[in-house]
Amino acid sequence: MSAAGPAAASVRIHPTALIEPGVEIGPGTAVWDHAHIRGPARLGADCIVGGKSYIAYDVEIGNRVKINAFVYLCAGVTVEDGVMISAGAIFTNDRFPRAAWPDLAELLPSAPGEHTLPTRVREGATIGAGAIVGCDLEIGRFAMVGMGAVVTRSTWRWAARPARTAASAAAASRWCASPPAPRRRRARPLAALAAAATRSAPRRR
Repeated sequence: MSAAGPAAASVRIHPTALIEPGVEIGPGTAVWDHAHIRGPARLGADCIVGGKSYIAYDVEIGNRVKINAFVYLCAGVTVEDGVMISAGAIFTNDRFPRAAWPDLAELLPSAPGEHTLPTRVREGATIGAGAIVGCDLEIGRFAMVGMGAVVTRSTWRWAARPARTAASAAAASRWCASPPAPRRRRARPLAALAAAATRSAPRRR
């Protein structure tokens, strides 16, 4: 880990965290229990890395980024400022991963190669808990990826994406100056409600 002077003093590293040589950590950043950060990698200022999270080498993380517990960030991922990555999110960097060569006689190298594809998470975006993010794509500014989503294509900025782009997150964001008024459901006539209840009632045999 590289930091010097007051910056080093303000970095908080849990005794059980593993920080490899070549990792740069900005001032005010906290790394919690059993996290593993491989070098070379860079974390900006005022970040939080949750317990049991793994950050691979060649990962770039901006300032004021929150990474919850059990997050997996693989090589080739760039995370810009102000991003939220919720618990259990997984990033990938290979569309066709294999363990061995076609003859199965030898393991393939684990180092990044021609099949390693990058992913960029733009500033202010949120990755929901348990989401799986593919590679060779970009998560747009302030996009909202829902929990458990599987992201295989780039998302535009302010998009809300539970597996496909469904709506604009700006409508529900507290940063939006004038969010649209919620739609009201039309009241159903009493006769229609009675008919629906009759159809759903169990029949006697």
